[in-house]
Amino acid sequence: MPKIPVMQAVVEVLKSEGIDTVFGCPGAAILPLYKAMEQDGSIEHLIVRHEEGATHMADGWSRTTGNVGVAIGTSGPAGTNMITGLYTAQADSVPILCITGQAAVSKLHQEAFQAVDIVSIAAPVTKWAVQVKEAAQMPWIFREAFRIARSGRPGPVLIDLPIDVQKQEIEWDSTIDEPLPVVKSAPSDARVERALEMLLAAERPLLLAGGGVILGEAATELLDLAEFLQIPIQATLMGKGAIDEDHPLYAGMTGIQTSQRYGNASFLESDLVLALGARFGDRHTGDLATYRGDRKFIHVDIEPTQIGKVFGPDLGIVADTKLFLQALLEKAKKHGPRAAGEWVDRCQELKRTLLRREDFDTVPVKAPRVFKEINEFYGPDTYFVTAIGLYQIWSGQHQKAHKPRHYQVCGQAGPLGWEIPAAIGVKKALQHSDLADAEVVGIVGDYSFQFLVEELAVGAQYDVPFVLIMLNNEYLGLIRMAEDHGGYDMKYEVDIHYDTTGSDNVKIMEAYGCSGIRVADPGEIRSSLEWARKEADRTSRPVLVEIMIEREGNTANGTSIAAMKEFEPLP
Repeated sequence: MPKIPVMQAVVEVLKSEGIDTVFGCPGAAILPLYKAMEQDGSIEHLIVRHEEGATHMADGWSRTTGNVGVAIGTSGPAGTNMITGLYTAQADSVPILCITGQAAVSKLHQEAFQAVDIVSIAAPVTKWAVQVKEAAQMPWIFREAFRIARSGRPGPVLIDLPIDVQKQEIEWDSTIDEPLPVVKSAPSDARVERALEMLLAAERPLLLAGGGVILGEAATELLDLAEFLQIPIQATLMGKGAIDEDHPLYAGMTGIQTSQRYGNASFLESDLVLALGARFGDRHTGDLATYRGDRKFIHVDIEPTQIGKVFGPDLGIVADTKLFLQALLEKAKKHGPRAAGEWVDRCQELKRTLLRREDFDTVPVKAPRVFKEINEFYGPDTYFVTAIGLYQIWSGQHQKAHKPRHYQVCGQAGPLGWEIPAAIGVKKALQHSDLADAEVVGIVGDYSFQFLVEELAVGAQYDVPFVLIMLNNEYLGLIRMAEDHGGYDMKYEVDIHYDTTGSDNVKIMEAYGCSGIRVADPGEIRSSLEWARKEADRTSRPVLVEIMIEREGNTANGTSIAAMKEFEPLP
């Protein structure tokens, strides 16, 4: 075999794994990798302004492509800055690979400059964290990292590379190399049969699409089964987009925050729930006694330890969601289709009648009006990202999703600042595909906007156009609501208003070479979105539409799906 620099072998592995874009920040301890990328020249690299931003870009890229996103940093604080991104990816089952440089092996015990045990630090928030000490292992460890990231419940991995190991040569022939196989778990035939029996015996069944339906590319199979058996579908926040929300079988979202009134109502009337790739998060279930009720549960998940983690289901099935739905539909076809009955009619009636008002025309703007405009302006092919805060909850309650991977949210970890780098990752993924012209829109709050605002420079430098729609209440809105209405009776250290309107976010955009506009009247929202679309196309850079909303607006919420508090007048 030919003898080549070990980092050249790594670059060849990355390319064969389908990596055409990476996000990172060079430093002395990772320069051999950068040298190999420079010499190869076929992987696009974006220089981030903060390593956390690199992880969130890789995250957005991964959620869009379904492949493993890659973030690169040097030694020391580069790796520690990546921890939040690794945690976010782990929480939402997103496969990313973080590559860090490291001091020479001989110096690791001597407290060398920027030498930190990043493997130990990253271990709790990764599927695998490893340091390469032998150059000959390097390409095999990268192959295994991709396999682990993709296998079972997807997730993040970290590879730490001492500088002296990076500089060595190894025997490697990329022409006879290929990715390691990923084996998907097929369901037990007997359990599929039992699941079908339970579904057919139920009078008011629901299919609950979790994030595993998106990750498992199982949306088509989900809809095929639902239409064949005429069973309504609900989605969790992570499963939003698994079914077009305008479809007659869509029955809403259940939860104590991101939910619809008709979603909670139809769930409470159900007698069986088939949960697919869902983890029963506490903001979905609320009070468990109410959530469980007298209904039966079938829980399908690719990760065995997820089953029974929150409560014991009546039937647990370990399987890839796509393989399970294919097997279930095959068995169902032997029994024949079911006609739409009273239960489907009932869910459709609840969907027509149990709504929340959105047609507010008051000043300052009420947040639901913003999402009414978004739903009417953007088409089903638009990609949306949003992070954490009242704006995310309003989005979950009011914003429609139509296709898998087109509505992306950091659901469990909820790191502020996620939207800007995630939007960059999404758009870069699209630019390397046949969907390069698809619009990318980030829904952001005024506080989250400034957490990783420096990544706007990346969007400007590399011509990455997207639109940010900011809901600005000049508050830490979600925490203010928790303080004010959560039993604390205070509004302490949550007000970020100063001067007239606080930070001038339009000028912040302009400082990065981008554009922005501020909106104060609901009648101006539509024209501002039209302007932003044209401006993003004209400049090929990020564009901001800042909408000043009422300062103390609240989202519907509660501790039980049967006892939600509605703060706005109902239609």
